[in-house]
Amino acid sequence: MLFNSVSFGIFLIVVFLLYCIVPHKYRWGFLLLASYVFYMNIHLWYGILLFLTTLLTYALALSLEKAHSGLQKKGCLALGILPLVLILLFFKTADPLIGKLNDMIAAGRLSLQPMTMAILLPAGVSFYFFQSMGYLIDVYRGKIHAETHFGYYALFVSFFPQLLAGPIGRADALLAQFKKERPFVYEEASYGLKLMAWGYFKKLVIADVFAITVNKLYDDVHAYVGLAFIIVTVMFAIEIYCDFSGYSDIAIGCAKLFGIDLMTNFKSPYFSFSIKEFWSRWHISLSTWFRDYVYIPLGGNRVPKWRHFLNLLITFLVSGFWHGSTINYLLWGGIHGMLQIVETIIYPKGKEHKKHFWQLPITFIVICFTWIFFRANTIQDAMWVISRLFWDASRPLNYLRTAVICLGLSYVQMAGMCLPVLVLILYDFLSLKFDVIKALSKQACFIRWPIYILLLVVIALFSPKGVSTEFIYFQF
Repeated sequence: MLFNSVSFGIFLIVVFLLYCIVPHKYRWGFLLLASYVFYMNIHLWYGILLFLTTLLTYALALSLEKAHSGLQKKGCLALGILPLVLILLFFKTADPLIGKLNDMIAAGRLSLQPMTMAILLPAGVSFYFFQSMGYLIDVYRGKIHAETHFGYYALFVSFFPQLLAGPIGRADALLAQFKKERPFVYEEASYGLKLMAWGYFKKLVIADVFAITVNKLYDDVHAYVGLAFIIVTVMFAIEIYCDFSGYSDIAIGCAKLFGIDLMTNFKSPYFSFSIKEFWSRWHISLSTWFRDYVYIPLGGNRVPKWRHFLNLLITFLVSGFWHGSTINYLLWGGIHGMLQIVETIIYPKGKEHKKHFWQLPITFIVICFTWIFFRANTIQDAMWVISRLFWDASRPLNYLRTAVICLGLSYVQMAGMCLPVLVLILYDFLSLKFDVIKALSKQACFIRWPIYILLLVVIALFSPKGVSTEFIYFQF
């Protein structure tokens, strides 16, 4: 059930109305049931995997709490984390391995029949696996106590607004909210709906529109050259940001309808002055997860300098592998790790440095360059794109004319695509200074309501029709 589907709209309305009339002591059970209905609507066995994950981590967290020796605690932690890691490894590597075997069979190097089995990564599995693993590690560290109420813990793992693509929640923040009686607050619900509308604008009006052109060029890179690749790479940078931050806005806004606060997942990341700052603003729930459960256990920066650099590189390689097991993602993660190392050398810890305006475009350009590896279907495609970025650039008019032909867009269409991006840039810039939605909500009704109506009309009229609108991060 996609967030941007009619079925989800109906589902959300029904669930919200029933939630409002269900007594507080039964609300956790109602939300738990709704979450499983939401997830099993995609596929029945997804719900089975979710339940087994919940049961395993719940039982082992209780065992961790009761364990007396360090060895027993480590054993319980390993029993909880290793199966999840192995399952993730299976889903991440099965399809690429089957593809390589089929290539070898087709080349005649193996006398076997081609394999037709496709191993599909269950939607959201990476996110709730990470959330469950984080919970176990926090119990192991003594940061939180193991939750004894199975229902509340099951809701923590499966809460439907964040189930498919986060934000990855922490038990100390979410479990208490599920238990607390929260009366309906109009202002909170209104804020949630407005945030959802903004998320839909980013997803439907920007991300999905840009995806059409980006997919056309990146799925057939050998047919294109030059400036067109620079343009679509920038378009992809905007697409993936609007797609994923749009999902996060919808999830956070949806949770607010039920009085639940999820963590902020994006903070205007393309207004970053460095790669390090970018990662403090991009996919914050995952970035902090890797920081707390990978980087810090490796030693963080409390080790010799060479180990610190190695820890940075390992953390970003793991992040790359989390996105996919192909060389593209590993290289993408490795480049970001190396960039972090370079910045650490240039700007040592404790040494203040001024931010200069020119750092903004430089950081954005570098990030866009790394997105080439992320978006390209193969490493060969990525290298083709990079090698053709400035093809015929010595003849500026031809360089521009070829790009226009490759993109297949009229000047009017390109202008129409730029206008929503200008709105996005303005919103993100203002959000660095204050909460835009709260500020707008305080305006007079004759100011704010036309803006709300205009936003909804734009979403309805300018979202592409008849194209796939699945969120990008569902594949991870």
